[in-house]
Amino acid sequence: MVATFFVVELVAALTSGSLALLTDAGHMAADVVALGAALIATRMATRPDRTGERTYGSYRAEVFASGIAVLVMLAVSAYVVIEAIGRIGAEAEVASGTMLVVGAIGLAVNVVSLILLRSGSKESINVKGAYLEVMADALGSVAVIVAAVLVAATGAAWWDTVVALGIGVFVAVRAVMLGREVIRVLAQHAPQDVSAECVANDLAAVPGVAEVHDLHVWTLTSGMDVATAHLVTREDADGQRVLAEARAVLVSHHGLAHATLQVEKTRSEECHEADW
Repeated sequence: MVATFFVVELVAALTSGSLALLTDAGHMAADVVALGAALIATRMATRPDRTGERTYGSYRAEVFASGIAVLVMLAVSAYVVIEAIGRIGAEAEVASGTMLVVGAIGLAVNVVSLILLRSGSKESINVKGAYLEVMADALGSVAVIVAAVLVAATGAAWWDTVVALGIGVFVAVRAVMLGREVIRVLAQHAPQDVSAECVANDLAAVPGVAEVHDLHVWTLTSGMDVATAHLVTREDADGQRVLAEARAVLVSHHGLAHATLQVEKTRSEECHEADW
């Protein structure tokens, strides 16, 4: 549906001479890429690994798919700005009627896509990328409708260029926001809602724990936060009990259901913080 409308909008943009409509068509192309990548990545993420090499599976495929969507959105924004600058001072004829009709149809298509993607966007950065892309395109369709009305009412074709620039800037801002999330995951930063310092303090507060070191917390993919840590226990502590309580703390306080904890009676010389 989205791919079909992209072709329709592109043809309409070229025949009407509307930069705003062409911008929205470019953004719709980004939608096609984002949705296609989201579908492929979702299937890859759930596919079992038979090679034995991908010990974490293929879950991060969705993060890479989101990165592709970011690049497409930035490319569309750059093209719009360059094209708009080239139109400054030039006379342009814009078919406002075509803009209005196509913009309205585009808005309807995007609203349907948003309804289908809304629930999944809360659970997956991949689907979230596609959702934000479609949301931005829906606003772009609204902007096309506004531009068509302004051009028809005033006869000034430069309204089309102004609206196109606005769409381009909006798309760029959304791309940067999503891009920051993608980089945060790929750089293995601590999840935004998890403080490594708080995790360390809570583990240190577990009865029997004397020291916490070599703590790492990161996001594997959307909804999958993981952690590793070494716990040095007191001499009289029950290691298994400490381990069970520490895992319970990670789950209940920080939502870290997947954690690898190593319990040590003393901190040996061979066990030290990674220096890389």
